[in-house]
Amino acid sequence: MTYIAPTREQLFVLDHVVGMAELRASERFSSAEADMVEAIVDGAGRFAEGEFAPLNTVGDREGVKLFEGQVRMPAGFGEAYRAYVDNGWGSIAAPADFGGQGMPVSLATVAQECLGSANMAFALCPMLTVGAIEALTHHGSADQQAQYLPHLSSGNWTGTMNLTEPQAGSDVGALRTMATPVGDGSFKIKGTKIFITFGDHDMTENIVHLVLARTPGAPAGTKGISLFLVPKYRLDADGKPGAFNDVRPASVEHKLGIHASPTCVLSFGDDDDCIGHLIGAEGAGMRAMFTMMNNARLNVGLQGVQVAERASQQALAYARDRVQSARAGSGSHTSVAIIEHPDVRRMLLRSRALTQAIRALVYYAFGQLDRAALGDTEAARRLELLTPLAKAYGTDIGTEVASLNVQVHGGMGFIEETGAAQHYRDIRIAAIYEGTNGIQAADLVGRKLGLEGGATVARLLHDIRADAGHEVHLLRLAELVSEVVAWMHSHDSVDDRLAGSYPLLTMLSVATAGWLMARQEHVATAMLNAGEGDPTFLKNKIAAARYYCDVIVPEACGLAVAARAGAGALYALSDEELAA
Repeated sequence: MTYIAPTREQLFVLDHVVGMAELRASERFSSAEADMVEAIVDGAGRFAEGEFAPLNTVGDREGVKLFEGQVRMPAGFGEAYRAYVDNGWGSIAAPADFGGQGMPVSLATVAQECLGSANMAFALCPMLTVGAIEALTHHGSADQQAQYLPHLSSGNWTGTMNLTEPQAGSDVGALRTMATPVGDGSFKIKGTKIFITFGDHDMTENIVHLVLARTPGAPAGTKGISLFLVPKYRLDADGKPGAFNDVRPASVEHKLGIHASPTCVLSFGDDDDCIGHLIGAEGAGMRAMFTMMNNARLNVGLQGVQVAERASQQALAYARDRVQSARAGSGSHTSVAIIEHPDVRRMLLRSRALTQAIRALVYYAFGQLDRAALGDTEAARRLELLTPLAKAYGTDIGTEVASLNVQVHGGMGFIEETGAAQHYRDIRIAAIYEGTNGIQAADLVGRKLGLEGGATVARLLHDIRADAGHEVHLLRLAELVSEVVAWMHSHDSVDDRLAGSYPLLTMLSVATAGWLMARQEHVATAMLNAGEGDPTFLKNKIAAARYYCDVIVPEACGLAVAARAGAGALYALSDEELAA
């Protein structure tokens, strides 16, 4: 099936959830005029439809190959990536001082959504580059920024994030990669990293690896970790890629999905000739890396939006075309499209409502990132709170909607040729990488609820209640979240809090998304009554918001019991009894 960018929906959310008019009122984002924003959104959608989308099935079927020490991308990917660079799609929010356009990140988010909906595996390449730009912008030296940011901002070079090792997954403090001082300010890097997204490919002349490693004598755990810049090719006197830097892809993983995204095992310093450069201070690696990781977590939440949008479109197209017998109990044998069946319509509306809700939540989080960049400390705190919600709830929704797409297709959804299965296979990893969703829930309960002594979450709940109006289910959910948060604060048992962390994360996510959906419904209703805008679009927006607030929000209310159940049920059986 083809992909059609949801341009009107994206512009509506930028206007009424992100608040693009408020952002462009600042000097920094003054160039984001309404006509410019519309042109970028429209152009990004058309580019994704024409260049990335046709390669989605190709990439899934061909996959990547490791040949003579280099990863080879599927046919057509190199040309499409060059078109991406030449058209400037990677530079929208990149720093203007280094060749970027300096636009709001929330606007660049639209382009990233379109690229990922068109081809999730391919879009992982620019996604990691954005994170590398963030890390160098905040923590790199002036020389590092001058040498690397112009090339990363243009997309001529790509970036990676190297944390995981065979013995060190979520426990990053257990990593063993070493960085030994050479004596001239550089370090020799030696070690192995696994699960490195786009760790190698043949689409650019250089790849910039950001690598966590230990220096000699560094303390154990995360306090002893530093961050290093390790290019695939060292830069010569003119700043161009020169000598090979002893970084090799040892293998590529054979995965359930995202087959066109090379997930590499990278070997650093096999010949003791891999040179890296310290980013920031020694021992401050985790702080610098989390700048990149938090950006990546928001973008992984956006992957949920990407796949949900593509899967929803496919389900709708199939339901309109698939002709079957009449609805059960109709007493007629007239054939109709399955979109006429109530349960199919339920799945289609649920998919649409969930997709719009998580788009609103993720875009809203990126809007807070833009406000934080303007010096808004309240936005910075709210962004911290929203990040685990966007990542975990976004990927949960992407997985659910992809599954609903398979269900709408019936038996044909389980057949690879329809493409429905690919979306489900591709999105399944998103709940795992960049910190599993369970880790996001633990982060919410362990860190984010305590921000400013609980004032950050209290202000969000206050805003939800203030705007809820007559949304009784949303008001009830906000109250239940407040009660669960109070319960969490009153319990000393870490196990009790963590046992309820995931239900609470879902409750708070749904409450926030419901608030943003209700806000959009109010705007759409006012526009419809005033005879403004496209009536069909506005009616669909109102229907999706009503479904979310009337069906999804009450479902989340039911999670309050699980959130307060504590860890007792989890430990009712011993390890031996569980294994019996």
